[in-house]
Amino acid sequence: MPVLRLLRIHFPQAEIHWWISDALSGLLEGDPDLDGLYRFDRKSWGRPASWLSAWQGLVRMRRTGFDWVIDLQSLLRSGVVSWLAGGGLCIGLDDAREGAAAFHDISVPRPSFGTHAVEWYLSILQRLGVPQDQRFEWIPRRQDASSRVRSKWPVEGGRWVGVQPGARWENKRWPLEHFVLLARRLIDRDPGVRIAVFGSGEDAEFGRAIVGALGPEHQDLTGQTTLPETIEWLRECEVLVSNDTGPMHIASALGTPVVALFGPTDPRRTGPYGQEHNVMRISLECAPCMRSTCRHAEPLACLTRLDVDLVVDRVIRGLNSRTTKARR
Repeated sequence: MPVLRLLRIHFPQAEIHWWISDALSGLLEGDPDLDGLYRFDRKSWGRPASWLSAWQGLVRMRRTGFDWVIDLQSLLRSGVVSWLAGGGLCIGLDDAREGAAAFHDISVPRPSFGTHAVEWYLSILQRLGVPQDQRFEWIPRRQDASSRVRSKWPVEGGRWVGVQPGARWENKRWPLEHFVLLARRLIDRDPGVRIAVFGSGEDAEFGRAIVGALGPEHQDLTGQTTLPETIEWLRECEVLVSNDTGPMHIASALGTPVVALFGPTDPRRTGPYGQEHNVMRISLECAPCMRSTCRHAEPLACLTRLDVDLVVDRVIRGLNSRTTKARR
């Protein structure tokens, strides 16, 4: 998003398009800085049945005649598509995971092992001579989605604390019982707190368990919101408590305070950008292991040992800081 914003500021007359998975296209539909989207079905990618539509999309790209093609994912899929798009210059990240750099004209290495992903993306703009000192809004409010949120749910009248108990990797998930206990203790300390549980339909069991333990004034949003509605809900939250997953990054981009719970992944590289000080983790010799499965003698110790009361204290601190800012 910051790469898009800065490109638009520097090149106000440019035509900018984005190639994106159908499942995530709601994030960008109607974006004022984009001229178009190229959508693809990630789940069917690579299957013969999808080859015709994929080729048709590539033909459209080539006919557009892009001057620059920028690959910020640098996987084999994105590298191949970037090359086949036939732009004047193809530039991307020098990431060895799947060999995408072989398809780039210019590959930009990560400045250091601990460089945050956002800073790595922005380093591409530096190579292209695009200034990075302009102010911009990461995700502008979408009034239609905001209105839908208010019509569907009782947003007003509570201090909403969001919780995101799901994550793609099982070993990135703080235990469900910890989230339940966290919610109860937050409400005990501040009866005005209302809990909103975020997640996809795959996280529905987490939402039912947390809200079922609290009461009907709290909201189980798992599988209930579109992506634009999720964004506007996160904008309404005073704090989000989250595992290392997508809503954490959205909340950070919105400026919503995040309490980020990290175990096997490295917050220096993929933590909540600009809120790295709000990361909570414990020191283990094996963490971050960067593995999707835990091999520690005490399974998931990097998360199970993360104390609920310490997380509660951090959330209360975030709530108090929001109150202080509102009074100012």
